[in-house]
Amino acid sequence: MTTLVGFASAHGSTAEIAERVGAGLRARHVEVDVRAVAEVGDPSRYTAFVLGSAVHDMAWLPQATDFVAAHEDLLVTRPVWVFSVGMPAALRGPWKAFAPREEQHVVGELLARLRPRGHALFSGVVAEDHLPPAGRAIFRAMGLRFGDYRDWGAIDAFAEDVARVLAPAPPPGTPPEGGAGRGTPP
Repeated sequence: MTTLVGFASAHGSTAEIAERVGAGLRARHVEVDVRAVAEVGDPSRYTAFVLGSAVHDMAWLPQATDFVAAHEDLLVTRPVWVFSVGMPAALRGPWKAFAPREEQHVVGELLARLRPRGHALFSGVVAEDHLPPAGRAIFRAMGLRFGDYRDWGAIDAFAEDVARVLAPAPPPGTPPEGGAGRGTPP
C-alpha cells in the first residue's frame, strides 16, 4: 500500500515541500513515492494521494490539473489530500486580506471535484529570476519582498495530519517512537 506524494513545480520550491511531506509520512511508517505528476505511470497502484502544485496566475500548474482531469475517476475513490504553493506570506498591507479569498478561487473547483480530506495553502519561494521584468516591477510596486516564505512547521503539521490517517497502527506492546520509554531498558 503506497501513497503518492505527487507534485507540479516550476522552480523547485513545491518539489522540496513534497519531499518534506514524503519524509514526514515515511517517519510515521507510511510507504511513500514522491514524484512529479508528469512522471507518474500507473496511478492505480497507489492507495492514497497527496497532490500539490505551485500556483501561477491564480491556478495550479497545467501538469497538476491535467493529472487530476485524467485520473479524476480513480482519485475520487481513494483518500486524497491536496496542497497549493503560492505566496500568501509575501503579501503586505491591504493585499494580505485577499489571500483567504484567493484560495477559494485557486482550488475551489478542484476541492469540489475531488472532495479531499484536507487542503493546505503554503507559501513558497519567490526570487527575482522567477518573474519577468514587468512582473518584478508589479511585485515591488505592491510592496512585496522576494524570499523564501516556506513555513516548515506548517508543512510538517500537514504531513502529520495525513499520517494520522494513513499510518499503520503499531503492533500491541510496541514502545512509542523514539525509544523504549521511561524506566524501560532499551
